[in-house]
Amino acid sequence: MESHRIFSMSFASVYPLYIAKAEKKGRTKAEVDAIICWLFGYSQQELASQVAKGTDFETFIKESPHPNPSRANIKGVICGIRVEEIEDPLMKEIRYLDKLIDELAKGKAMDKILRP
Repeated sequence: MESHRIFSMSFASVYPLYIAKAEKKGRTKAEVDAIICWLFGYSQQELASQVAKGTDFETFIKESPHPNPSRANIKGVICGIRVEEIEDPLMKEIRYLDKLIDELAKGKAMDKILRP
């Protein structure tokens, strides 16, 4: 299986980019954190700890305490690829996060982003 470069990247190095993307569009760090916690099941404190430790993306996702079962309802295109068609489970999780951050930056309401 092909290993993507992002798997070994520190989550802490990408996290500020998610925040910057959201804030540039008038959204908040708190909303970014809410999305990450909803998607992967981290508490705010656990998220902060993962960022402080410099955990790589692969570990961040594989150690997520309670991945939200509703994440399977995330559909659409991100980076030119349909999320639901991504076969690599780890890449799919990363693209789920990318898709939700995109929706936040595009002004979608939080109750719509955090699918039931």
